[in-house]
Amino acid sequence: MNEQQFNQMRDGQGFIAALDQSGGSTPKALGLYGVEESAYSNDDEMFDLVHEMRTRIVSSPAFTSDKIVGAILFEQTMDRHIDGKYTGEYLADKGIVPFVKVDQGLADEANGVQLMKPLTKLADLLDRANERQIFGTKMRSNILSYNEEGIKAVVEQQFEVAQQIIDAGLVPIIEPEVNINANDKAKIEAFLNDEILAHLNKLPEDQYVMLKLTIPNEKGAYQELIDHPQVVRVVALSGGYERTDANNRLKDQPGIIASFSRALSQDLNVNQTEEEFDTALGQAIDSIYDASVNKN
Repeated sequence: MNEQQFNQMRDGQGFIAALDQSGGSTPKALGLYGVEESAYSNDDEMFDLVHEMRTRIVSSPAFTSDKIVGAILFEQTMDRHIDGKYTGEYLADKGIVPFVKVDQGLADEANGVQLMKPLTKLADLLDRANERQIFGTKMRSNILSYNEEGIKAVVEQQFEVAQQIIDAGLVPIIEPEVNINANDKAKIEAFLNDEILAHLNKLPEDQYVMLKLTIPNEKGAYQELIDHPQVVRVVALSGGYERTDANNRLKDQPGIIASFSRALSQDLNVNQTEEEFDTALGQAIDSIYDASVNKN
């Protein structure tokens, strides 16, 4: 583990940019960016275009370590280059801590949740992550309704995979997303908090995780997790909330910083001039930074 990056993630002022849309979500991300599906004819061309988009974001003068402490990458982004460097190395040189998404998508819903599909590529991916100066990983599950058996299964699977990631020398971001439209959302979050806490309490003193959680309904709902000695940082996903709404909700949550994806890039467009693009990105970064650092 890189000690300097560990300290930056634990204590740094700012937020994490989520740039990790994978194969299934890339067409939607490109569409929101103004690139229609008619612009590419196969996956290779699609991934070339999304790498151009991500390169434009991370190389923008607005994308700096003054307000962005980390960035989550898709596997293909990690394996590609920006200015002759692997993307993780490029980010690290800018003072931004790089992460990589490691899950392979979601299984079908059962017991009110979607577990992760089997991570058949994990060992190889972790080896490449270490070679490419990646600090940590991210993996997402999805909780759709209050079902104790399902929530327990999500947390158990997340921590089981997290152990493999820790053993590889990386810091895992555990992401059991709670759907923002779920009935009994606050009840789900209270039960989820207790399940995560039980697993955290089993970790040795020299093992650490991060948590990426839906912004909770109740102020301070995850304070025990924020304060836990084995948690480097708790970050929030935007979860489908529009940026202004997500920022306002985040400002009510002490100790939690953003890790936004759609809310970060929602005003960016392929047809913008560089000045227009940098201005729009800078305004988004400023507002998310403010919500992450300046609390109500």
